[in-house]
Formats: sequence, C-alpha cells, structure tokens
Amino acid sequence: MATDRTLVVTENMTVDGVIDATAGWFSAAGADDDSSDLVAILGRQMQAQDALVLGRVTFESFREYWPKQEEDTTGITDHLNHVQKYVFSSTLEDPEWENSTVVDGDLVAEVRALKAQAGGEIGVTGSISVVWKLIEAGLVDEYRLFVYPTVVGHGRRLFESESTRPSLELVDAETFRSGVALLTYRAT
Repeated sequence: MATDRTLVVTENMTVDGVIDATAGWFSAAGADDDSSDLVAILGRQMQAQDALVLGRVTFESFREYWPKQEEDTTGITDHLNHVQKYVFSSTLEDPEWENSTVVDGDLVAEVRALKAQAGGEIGVTGSISVVWKLIEAGLVDEYRLFVYPTVVGHGRRLFESESTRPSLELVDAETFRSGVALLTYRAT
C-alpha cells in the first residue's frame, strides 16, 4: 500500500511570528556570521526534497535571483535549478526556468495528487497564500520554522489567528551560531 509523500512547509519568521519579509528583516546570515551550521541543515533538507510547490510571487522572486548566482557555495542554487518546481498561477504562462511547471488548476486537488505520487518530500516555502490554503485543507504534514531573533511588530503571519492554527507537536528544535532557531512541528 502506497503512502502519501510528506508535504513540508518551511518558513523564515521573526520571534513575533511575522513571515512577511517585505520589512527587510530577513537575511540568511550576517556578513560576519559563520552560517555553515545553518547551511548544513538546509543541505540535508534539500536532499530529501524532490518537488517544490510555490505561488507565483515567490516563484518569480526566486527565478529572478537564484539562477543568476554563480558563486553560491550553499547548494541552494543547484537545488532550485534542478528540483521539480510546481508554480500555482492563473496568470503565468511560461515559467522561464528549468524544471518548472505552471499549474492553473485547483490547488488542493493538484497538491493531493502530487502527494499521492511516488517520490521524496514536497517542499513549500514563502508562498503564503498557497500555504494558507494547504493548511486549511489539512495537507501540511510538517512545519520547519526558522525563527530569527528579530521583532517587527507587523506583517503577515503563518497562522493569522488561533482558529487557523492546526494542532501541532514539536518534534525537534535546533539553534545556530547566528541566533536563528529551527523549530520543527508535525501536524497531528
């Protein structure tokens, strides 16, 4: 009997729960920070992932930045260029990035079908509108939250209210030299 693939939401967020990076708080690591420990965990996560679900805005942001990185030693560029990307959009026609498929269909039905296929983990990052719909449909299996030691006070949050927060079990917590903490929760 086949089991569903794991759908993992990975988000960067502030201590006060903001995931909206438009306020300029997000930085993978400061110029002087040794982020090799953080890069190592990202590498392990990327190895388990063979598909990435994105909304159009996050996809276009990634497409404009990552393929142009020529001296990326983190492996993120290679991963994003090679992983199968599913971008959900009713307006995008040509993704203009290798291994990318534009999906203009029912998000929940399409992701359910993707989860039913054989393969590794399916990742979702950024793409808050997509993530909210996946949470509402009960399709998220795991949350990997990189919590940055920053408070911004305003902006969109992963869980907009108590009623939108699923039941979660903390299954792992790690800290990094930069002050970032990774909290991993399983949806129960």
